[in-house]
Amino acid sequence: MASNQDLLSIFALGGVHEIGKNMYVLQYGDDMIVIDCGSKFPDESLLGIDLIVPDITYLLENASKVRGLVITHGHEDHIGGIPYIIKQLSMPIYATRLTLGLIEIKLKEHGLLSATSLHEIDAEATLTLGRIPLSFFRTNHSIPDCLGIVFETPQGTVVHTGDFKFDLTPANHQHADIHKMAAIGQKGVLALLSESTNAERPGFTPSERTVGDHILEAFTKATGKIFISTFASNVNRLQQVIDAAEKTNRKIALLGRSMVNVVDISLALGYLAMPPGMLVEANEVGRFKPHEIAVLCTGSQGEPMAALSRLASGTHRQVEVSSGDTVILAATPIPGNERNVARIVDNLFIRGVKVIYGSGSVTGMHVSGHASQEELKLMLTLMKPTYFIPIHGEYRMLYQHRLLAEAVGVAPERIFIVNNGEAVDFRNGEAQQGRRVPNGNTLVDGLGIGDVGNIVLRDRKVLSEDGILIFVLSLAKSDGKLVSGPDVISRGFVYVKESEALMDEVQRIALAAVTQLQDEEATQWGLYKQALKEAVGKFLFMKTQRRPMILPIIIQV
Repeated sequence: MASNQDLLSIFALGGVHEIGKNMYVLQYGDDMIVIDCGSKFPDESLLGIDLIVPDITYLLENASKVRGLVITHGHEDHIGGIPYIIKQLSMPIYATRLTLGLIEIKLKEHGLLSATSLHEIDAEATLTLGRIPLSFFRTNHSIPDCLGIVFETPQGTVVHTGDFKFDLTPANHQHADIHKMAAIGQKGVLALLSESTNAERPGFTPSERTVGDHILEAFTKATGKIFISTFASNVNRLQQVIDAAEKTNRKIALLGRSMVNVVDISLALGYLAMPPGMLVEANEVGRFKPHEIAVLCTGSQGEPMAALSRLASGTHRQVEVSSGDTVILAATPIPGNERNVARIVDNLFIRGVKVIYGSGSVTGMHVSGHASQEELKLMLTLMKPTYFIPIHGEYRMLYQHRLLAEAVGVAPERIFIVNNGEAVDFRNGEAQQGRRVPNGNTLVDGLGIGDVGNIVLRDRKVLSEDGILIFVLSLAKSDGKLVSGPDVISRGFVYVKESEALMDEVQRIALAAVTQLQDEEATQWGLYKQALKEAVGKFLFMKTQRRPMILPIIIQV
């Protein structure tokens, strides 16, 4: 039987069949390297949950084998989970200069910065983790300092593209290492992991530089204040806003914590250039005439607590959007966010604001940072992989990427669409799919990491839908006789003043259930709680078709 010491495995702990929460693992023998550590926001079914990060049970079970975490770029879906994972599993982190700056902010907020080992890399760096040499190549994306990763394993070369597109005229002049990619492909690639976000889009993704002309045109025409909302981490877009503001003699103000953080670190590290005196504090906006101000703000995806949402509702404490102002949404809504964005746009129109919104292809205010079909085919052609694993996307995107790979000559039996937690194993040039490792979502709620599970979520769902009824009764400590109650407290079920007859009947039924147990001389509290739940629950469903949570509280006096 062959030893597992020469087995090469690639598996996902996040990022497959979903957008966000990216985490992939490459393992050769006793060496494990983690690629990216992202987070994603919950949908409406995960009540009260702040964030979703990967489940690292398998990494914790093999903690002694983990050699490091390598980050491809600084977007939230690739670095957002780092503080929560580092709390559970300490490991060195390797990332580019800007990406490290953004990671440091997160670690500092969580009190983890001094205890975490951070290492700066770039496209020319080489390092060895365990027995696996790594090198890198530069890619284009919507944030500077993006890398693809090359793993030189004894079984063969594995390439992870990170997020990319081929922008031949990048706004930040960081050109993709196309020649290096071709050289990697010439040497031979065993397996390529390539992102699939835009695998359904034909053609090429337009250059980020095209957005700058449209932003400048809007700035030139605007007569009032300008508010422009985009992803805070889209540093290339931020620079083009700054350039437009400089050409139209406007000051820049920042709204939103993530916007402030990204601009501060980008200015400090030289990734943004801004003339002295251009940046003003948000509370100083009122001192300037409307045509002298442009505001960069968060909230392009309709987040209820973000700056743009509060501006639209008139609840922002420092800045007010007024009739005659211009608001630019320089981002296309992510699927699922359309309703929230539409609500903000409506509120802005009600306030007499000119709003430039809609898809980037219509407004010219946004282009994707991800490769479309022709670019995905170009990456496949450059790398010439023996095996291909499409990553980072919903299933339909992964499937479309598979078809693209087949179109450029990758054999169908050598393309693997994996599920989260599913491994592809390589030995002696042959690959096999199907082995699974522990996997799932870890839910972050406040300071709690993974302490909210299905039972808690089910309770929250019941509370949100049907409310709660609390029954308080007092039993004598000496003989167990009923001293007082049961008193009924309703929260989120019915408005008591308008439902007095129903509540009187509920109290009568509860008293009857307790009296029956008293007659039977029951002493176990569990019997009282179960009797109240059954009797009251059955009655309420018959009367209201609702199932509120019923919580009996017994006090011994």
